Amino acid sequence: MDQNYQIRPGQPVEQASASWAGRLSRIRHDLRNPLSEILGFTEILQEEAQDHGLQPMLPGLGSIHQAATRIFAEVNHWLAPNVLGQTRESLQELGHTIEALSARIISTTETLSADCDALENNSVGDDLLRIAGSARRLRDSAPAMLAELAPLFSGREQLEGAGGSATAAGEASAPPARAPAKAERGSAWGSILIVDDNEANRALLARHLRKQGYTVSLGENGRQALEKLRARPFDLVLLDVLMPEMSGYQVLETMKQDPRLRHVPVIMISALDDLEMLARCIERGAEDYLSKPFDAVLLQARIGSSLEKKRLHDQEQRTYHALVESQRRLSAELAEAAAYVQSLLPASLEGQVRAQWRFQPCAQLGGDIFGYHWLDPARLAIYLLDVSGHGVGAALLSVSLLNVIRAESLPGADFSNPAAVLRQLNRMFQMDHQNNLIFTIWYGVFDSSQRRLTYASGGHPPAVLLEAGNGSASSLQELSTGGRLLGFDPATEFRSHACDVPPGSRLYVFSDGAYEISSPDGRTRQLPDLVQQLSQPSAAGTCKLDALMTWARSVRGEEALEDDVSLMEFEL
Repeated sequence: MDQNYQIRPGQPVEQASASWAGRLSRIRHDLRNPLSEILGFTEILQEEAQDHGLQPMLPGLGSIHQAATRIFAEVNHWLAPNVLGQTRESLQELGHTIEALSARIISTTETLSADCDALENNSVGDDLLRIAGSARRLRDSAPAMLAELAPLFSGREQLEGAGGSATAAGEASAPPARAPAKAERGSAWGSILIVDDNEANRALLARHLRKQGYTVSLGENGRQALEKLRARPFDLVLLDVLMPEMSGYQVLETMKQDPRLRHVPVIMISALDDLEMLARCIERGAEDYLSKPFDAVLLQARIGSSLEKKRLHDQEQRTYHALVESQRRLSAELAEAAAYVQSLLPASLEGQVRAQWRFQPCAQLGGDIFGYHWLDPARLAIYLLDVSGHGVGAALLSVSLLNVIRAESLPGADFSNPAAVLRQLNRMFQMDHQNNLIFTIWYGVFDSSQRRLTYASGGHPPAVLLEAGNGSASSLQELSTGGRLLGFDPATEFRSHACDVPPGSRLYVFSDGAYEISSPDGRTRQLPDLVQQLSQPSAAGTCKLDALMTWARSVRGEEALEDDVSLMEFEL
């Protein structure tokens, strides 16, 4: 006995020594375990007797259930922390009740077992043996457990024979048996792992759940539970709190630290009423808690609720992984499409006209595209198009436009006449037939024999002609005809302009993304800002296009730009 522990008459145990409070909780747990087995197997047998024409057994099974229910109620009442210690007779009365009603249960099961032997019904007989075994274990272990609580009565005589003869308490009428709940057969789904060191508890739960349609596996300790969980997937774990080798709490902690197991819902099961332990289990991620003996309706409801959450989680995970995989495939396809678009861009030119370009899409696929090709040995067609928007639709239209121009396949168009080219493109690619996409274009033809550039534009920024010289503003021309965007109105007319090109001049053709750049301070650059950069002399050995890209990124303050950037430079 703990010499430092004394409890005053009428003092609740919950205010006394923590070690004794824990001892009381353990005793309640150990008494409830066999009661849980008796009640559970009796309910199963009552249901099976109804289903298989064994109605003569129902009165006896009902008597067993009533007796076990009465013992369970008495244990809960007299061993409650706020009741124990108030009356000296309470434990003695509880001992009498347990002994008398356990004897009634054993006697009734023996009678029913004899009937089963006569009927050669082995399955029912096996369950009756389990019930009788649990009743004997309860009867034999109760006196020592209750005697362990005798020191709670400070200054009172020790309890005498907690397992005395039967009293009126043992023979009092029991409450009516609760009708066992029937689950809809075959309606349940899910794979459940039951982990309990008590074989009878495992068998009882397995019988309940298999009848409801669940797939059930069993584990007898925490180590075995983790082995099974890592070997195959489960939808739910019913996990006993108190087990040898590894407690349910330790198993729960291990599961929640394992990425493969942390999403498997866990319902803790125990006859222990340690609320602090149960609270810790919930805090560590347990889905719910079931106390022994199990209420069939509550068991079915909590398992169903946990499995439904697991089903929804699994569905979300499948949807998420499908989305990730779809995005991965889409990204791969977009990258392949972007590589295809890049492959359509022209090679650099050398000779009487030198040409180079820089291109940086804001996404994998953009609406900018450009090119140049010789119409004949003396005339070079130059063009840059910008389709509205970004993505697959814009890229498809830009590729279609490029192919039509490069193949010179516009019916009735003279490709040496820029205005005629824009007119036919506008008529052929109206937005009503192009998913409401419109586009801008700058198209020019440089005649190297006459050193003359003819050009037309539709909604596009002007090209810039920088004549040979010292790079002053007087040597710079903006080339635009001010035409409307293409794709709006098939009746739109376009006109061409022409200018002479002094030897050594340079022509710059670009999209609006080359200058409409927002800086971190909120200011957006405009065309004059780019023109000013073009007018600056290039450093020796550097390419002006590289200097322009560097300027654009410095204005933006980051590598990625807001819009597609297309730049072409021609040394004419």
